[in-house]
Amino acid sequence: MLKHRGFPGRLPGTDYQFTIRRANPKGVTPLTVRERYHDRRPSDRRADTAFVRALWENFGDAPFERGNLDAGRLSWLFGREVVPAEDPFDPASYDAVLVLNVDAARASFPKAFDGSGDEG
Repeated sequence: MLKHRGFPGRLPGTDYQFTIRRANPKGVTPLTVRERYHDRRPSDRRADTAFVRALWENFGDAPFERGNLDAGRLSWLFGREVVPAEDPFDPASYDAVLVLNVDAARASFPKAFDGSGDEG
């Protein structure tokens, strides 16, 4: 499992994690599409915005390996702002290659790109 050095481990001051420390010995948690409802807590929206900003700052619009990025956090964005960059795609692989859909990410999380840091 690739470890993304320099990628933030979590949203500061919270328990919202962005990376995992080690591979899951029971198997890889697959990425799934999670529905984001409009009544999500502000802290959840801040975590999503900060995660999108970290993806943008670390990878830009280039494909990246899933590696140690947290499956739960990726799943909130998967299928919309983060999409598969390979075909066939294995959602249960640490080697899966993803890419930030910049247009969708800017539309959903504009503050992730303007540097203000608040929720999107």
